[in-house]
Parts: sequence; C-alpha cells; structure tokens
Amino acid sequence: MDDIYVCENVKKEYRTGPHVVEVLRDVNMTVEPGEITAVSGVSGAGKTTLLNLLGTLDRPTGGSMRFRGRDMSRLGARELNQLRNAEIGFVFQFYYLVPELSAIENVMLPGLVRGISGRTLRKRAKELLQQVGLAHRLHHRSAELSGGEQQRVAIARALFNEPQVVLADEPTGNLDERTSEGIQQLIWDLNRVRGTTFVIVTHEEGLAQQAHKWLTLVDGIAEEMIQ
Repeated sequence: MDDIYVCENVKKEYRTGPHVVEVLRDVNMTVEPGEITAVSGVSGAGKTTLLNLLGTLDRPTGGSMRFRGRDMSRLGARELNQLRNAEIGFVFQFYYLVPELSAIENVMLPGLVRGISGRTLRKRAKELLQQVGLAHRLHHRSAELSGGEQQRVAIARALFNEPQVVLADEPTGNLDERTSEGIQQLIWDLNRVRGTTFVIVTHEEGLAQQAHKWLTLVDGIAEEMIQ
C-alpha cells in the first residue's frame, strides 16, 4: 500500500517585490496509512504553509510531493480539486461551520458538493455525528453549540467522504483544557477504531507526544522528534 504522503526536499518561497521570503527550505517527511503525525514549531515556522501544501491548497516552490504514489506536481487544477474533495478532510481551529445550517446540514456539505442524494446524505451525516458523540445535537445551529461541540461537527464533516487523510490545523487551539482533552481523545479513538490517518499542526506538546510521529519545523526544515 502506498504511503499517504512522501515529501522530498520541499521548499516554499513567497516574493514581495524584490524580496524573497523562504518559509520552507528542505522538508522531508512520510505519512503512512493509519498513523497520526503531529507537526509543531514556533509561530511563523511554516506549519500552516506545510499543511496547505499537503492539502493541495498551494503548490511548493521546489522539491517533490507524492500522494498515494501520485506526483502532485503533474496534476492539473481539476485533478487537484477532485483529490482535495474526495480524499482529503480538513479541520480548522475556528471550525468554519455555516452558521445558518444545523449540525447535520453542516456535515452533509461535502456530500452535496459530490452530488450524493439527500437520503444517503442525511443517513451518513447522522451516523457520523453519533460517532463523535453528538446524536442529541443534530438539529442545533452552530451558535447553539459549545466550542467543543462545533469542533466535533467539523471533524464529522471532514470524515464525510471517507478521506485518505484528515489535515487538522490547531484543532484544540481555541478550546479550554478539558474540552481540548476531549477532542484529542476523539482523534485517537477515530484513529484506533476507523484507522483514520491524521496530520495535526499543534502548539500542544502533550498532543504531539502522543502521536505516532512528531515533526518540528526549525528554520524551514522538518526534524523528527524522538518519542
């Protein structure tokens, strides 16, 4: 089975007029199916930039990135969109739920994009919300949910299309300690029971230490921490 990601000598630069800002200089990493990889580093180290590259939201300036054996640099815009929608799930620090929609409607959104029928949509969204412990909050809007509940909805939404990997950018960064621990436990449970692969950007050392693999970004280079 191909690795989810194989990144070799990945670089990312941004140009501002005559100036070049080198965010990632030489990143080498492999993400294997069924593992949790944590990425840490100080603010501005390039963690979110790396996650955007993995999620095909941006392209590297140099180096190579492969997704399940496919060279991502050879994929056109349509192929990248299809890969992103069907095979990659996203979880963000600030949830990004649609406030006018209920929890179950928010979870259904990725299926609507793919043209899945209404009855199948609702059934799958309900099952996922049950799995993340929100069977009693199906029809509540985001303003009626706590931060932890909103993040659980976001995780259920990320799982809707049964992605190969879920990319999570500070998924516990906006939560209190107790709620953060609950979200961390949910991630480990999903990994253990469903075999879901996660790449998690985090400032929380405790979360990173529990991951199967822990990378820290220093001066644009990914260094693997000894667990």
